[in-house]
Amino acid sequence: MPRPGSRATFATMSLNLVKLCVGVESVDDLARSIERRLDLRRAAGEEEVLRHTTRMTPKRGDEILDGGSLYWVIRGAIQARQRVLRLDPVVDAEGTSRCDIVLAPELVTTRMVPRRPFQGWRYLPADDAPADMDLGTGGDDIPSEMRRELAELGLI
Repeated sequence: MPRPGSRATFATMSLNLVKLCVGVESVDDLARSIERRLDLRRAAGEEEVLRHTTRMTPKRGDEILDGGSLYWVIRGAIQARQRVLRLDPVVDAEGTSRCDIVLAPELVTTRMVPRRPFQGWRYLPADDAPADMDLGTGGDDIPSEMRRELAELGLI
């Protein structure tokens, strides 16, 4: 199961995406949702990746596929990321072209960075991406509301 705060071995590269994580209250909530979705894929004998369907295909896909991640905004702050594995073109039941952002199942908790609401996804250059949480600081076991307040004060 993806663990909030787990430290992945991959590094953020040139270009990332950022997207609102609607209906999710915390990184733990997102991790549980990921595990449920993976369980369904395993039971169906499908590839153990996650797919997030969007209306628009990123024009800068090659840069994203060079080690980029999808950063999730949860309750007004970037809090986690998942590595982007590929961008698959798909056509929905109505015949409309879409894009599946195929994500690695590992969820990595990041430093909290406030982010205002927006629609769709946005590009996030590597220089603007929040750092992964450093497990050595003990910040991975702080409740998300307290972590949010400490981040707003600039203490973590």
